[in-house]
Amino acid sequence: MKLYSYTIPYDDGAAPNPFWGVCTLTICKPRIRRTASEGDWIVATGSKNAKDQGDLSNKVIYAMKVTKKMTLQQYDEYCRKHLKKKIPKWNNKDPKLRLGDCIYDYSTDPPTQREGVHKEGNRPTDLGGKYSLLSNHFYYFGDNPINLPNNLLQIVHQTQGHKSNANDRYKEQFIEWIESLGKTPRTLYGEPGLNIFNNPEGHNLCTKYRASDQDIEC
Repeated sequence: MKLYSYTIPYDDGAAPNPFWGVCTLTICKPRIRRTASEGDWIVATGSKNAKDQGDLSNKVIYAMKVTKKMTLQQYDEYCRKHLKKKIPKWNNKDPKLRLGDCIYDYSTDPPTQREGVHKEGNRPTDLGGKYSLLSNHFYYFGDNPINLPNNLLQIVHQTQGHKSNANDRYKEQFIEWIESLGKTPRTLYGEPGLNIFNNPEGHNLCTKYRASDQDIEC
């Protein structure tokens, strides 16, 4: 089992997408999506300069145990049958439906990009991850992030990329800590910290950042 940790500079509700009872990481973080296995944990802390929220660098935005891993094509097929609300409906009034991360339609070859939070410039990073990671055992705090205890501050990774091997000595401590909080898995304890529909500039920042994210392990 591995513990992956990274900084999420723009928590817009798309990557991860914590809605509809399943937390999914399908766009962004291509290396994590390629290498993580079922049973691994992923945790994201906030940025030192989170837009509109200040310093969130030692606070947990979300944590998920990977309970299913599938190719992006399998994810598209799965969403059509079981997670239809993860397929973006860009003109819907419900922001959660607009934020769907099942962006690529594999009924065509090559896959067509559905209208959603990403643009064609995001395609290499999105498809480069090859897989979607799903979790039915996750904790999403969003704009109500929680402080990491002092003994776990070493897992914080503030630059682009992520940590995994460096977290080996902390992974059991992290799981013990987060599951001792008395929080109910699959419950949303906050909303996305950045509302991209009220903030077009924020939307552009998210899109550009994720397009350039090489997700190097540090």
